[in-house]
Amino acid sequence: MKTVAKVFIIIGMVLGFYMIYPIILGYFALKNLKTATKADDLRVWGILTIIFVSTLGGIFMLLIKDEELAENIPAPATEEAPAEEPAVEPELIEEAAEE
Repeated sequence: MKTVAKVFIIIGMVLGFYMIYPIILGYFALKNLKTATKADDLRVWGILTIIFVSTLGGIFMLLIKDEELAENIPAPATEEAPAEEPAVEPELIEEAAEE
């Protein structure tokens, strides 16, 4: 459903290019589809998409289930990030300063 909603929202944006609302609201709807973690997060944007962008895109957006949005939840980090090494070694800096 998520991919189908994206396709119909993009079609609505393309067909409504001469108006500003479909382009702006379609952009935000696609952005929320990418970042939403629960179906409740999409309810308002789904209704706005039905009204201003694409009827089918908004309906499919409202029909998305939490299981489809589970891939948007970031995985917990298990390893610590390695400490960054300096770009230039301190000995080289000292040698350049002496010259």
